[in-house]
Amino acid sequence: MTSDDAGGGPGGIDRCAPVGRIGERAVISALTAAATAAGPADDIVIGSGDDAAVLDIGGSAVISTDTVVEGRHFRFDWSTPRQVGARAVIQSAADVAAMGGRTTGLVISIACPPETPVGVVLDLNDGVVDAAHGLGARVLGGDLVAAAEVVVSVTAVGALEGRRPVSLGGARSGDVLAVSGPLGASAAGLAVLSDAESGPESWPDVVALHRVPSPGLTQGPIAAAAGAHAMTDISDGLVEELITMSRAAGLAMEVRVDAIPRRGDLDAVADELGADVGEWVLTGGEDHHLLAAFEPASVPAGWTVIGSVREAGGPVPEVWVDGRRVGGPDGPDLHGWQSFSQPRR
Repeated sequence: MTSDDAGGGPGGIDRCAPVGRIGERAVISALTAAATAAGPADDIVIGSGDDAAVLDIGGSAVISTDTVVEGRHFRFDWSTPRQVGARAVIQSAADVAAMGGRTTGLVISIACPPETPVGVVLDLNDGVVDAAHGLGARVLGGDLVAAAEVVVSVTAVGALEGRRPVSLGGARSGDVLAVSGPLGASAAGLAVLSDAESGPESWPDVVALHRVPSPGLTQGPIAAAAGAHAMTDISDGLVEELITMSRAAGLAMEVRVDAIPRRGDLDAVADELGADVGEWVLTGGEDHHLLAAFEPASVPAGWTVIGSVREAGGPVPEVWVDGRRVGGPDGPDLHGWQSFSQPRR
């Protein structure tokens, strides 16, 4: 942050306004502007503003960090401490994969109230270690501090291993959009857990995928090797990621709902809960599969084409779903996860 007076922050942001009213995206844009104001550095390949940073330290290193907060991102009556730790690792490692990297190491910070049972902290750490080993990575260290609630922060370090990093804003007109796995399962699992009449045991598979997502993060390096022009992980919902990608590239993104892969049991879950599967796959985040833009002939095996990239007809972001512009006069009003306006979980 700069020391601008109230009302005169980076990008004209009102420094006296509450964060929740200004919104996560606007605040992050201001933070990014301050971080990059000094101009490029020789050892920074990709800096603040993308899924992860890429540093040239005699070979490119990818670095990303994520934080999960009790009551905001997880609940201990819905997930065990071990599951919470594993989930925190996966969401940070997904950012490394979105750059085309492979996670090699993790640094973990755990904050908790002083009265927290030691077993909770140990189980959180076991989840972190198990998930790290599942990625072929190691825990390099961390910190433990007191706080009002449990908070887990994960910094992931990865390697590109000779591949070029895939930026968020590199999509080109004429590209196709593809995803690396089925969407909507985490949202379905959250809906099951949130429903007072439907216990988790009724749909254990989707509940398990909400508690600990299972994306194929090796697809990040595969996409980079195939020449992906842009990539991000689907953490805040497909629509939100398309909005971000559209803004970064200055292009329009268009997808077809029936082309988006999903698990075969989602329709039955939605029928029982009276929910809309289309909304889950479009706006439900935390699947952490990857979204990428490719030349049509370069889509690797394991990816599903769901749409295309074209020139924008007006100001971006411009996202179209089944031929209707999101947020347009006759289009759907779709939103994914918003960190400062979403209800607490």
